[in-house]
Amino acid sequence: MKSLTRWIPILALVPSVALAWPWSKDMANQISVKPQEGPDAVRPFPENSVPMSGTPTTPYVHDGDAAMNLPNPNPPTEKSVAYGREMFKIYCVPCHGDSGTGDGLVGEKLIVRPFDLTAPRVQKEVPEGYIWGHITFGGALMPSYGNDMSPSERWDVVNYVRHGLLTDPTAKKRDMTTTENK
Repeated sequence: MKSLTRWIPILALVPSVALAWPWSKDMANQISVKPQEGPDAVRPFPENSVPMSGTPTTPYVHDGDAAMNLPNPNPPTEKSVAYGREMFKIYCVPCHGDSGTGDGLVGEKLIVRPFDLTAPRVQKEVPEGYIWGHITFGGALMPSYGNDMSPSERWDVVNYVRHGLLTDPTAKKRDMTTTENK
């Protein structure tokens, strides 16, 4: 009888463990947008829905080619350019450098140098939607910042690249000779 009383608590736990098993992964298997699913996983508002006031909305685009023809909804005001500069310092400077010429600390370690944002092609020829799309979806070496910045913040970065980068007195080109000697 004494050995039977020892097994009663263990036998009482067996059904609870067995019944908990099918539900043990509910949090991992729920319907949600997983980080690796990318921008295509995030769907636009459902048809006939009305977004709450203050909700940032943007046209739904699947790739950089679709973004190329988007008009810039943020006029290049002083405030927009200044905020774009702050976002540029956070997200772009490590590779493109303060000057935007690709001389950042991370950029100099890469085999292929980051694109020169001060080049005449970027400043005058390509549409602003192309730059926004490249920030949003990334490129061959550039990561996507579509999940890190709001659409408005990305347009502010475009405004800074187009209307503030070349005239910014703090955007100095790094002296590469001092870093090579270290």
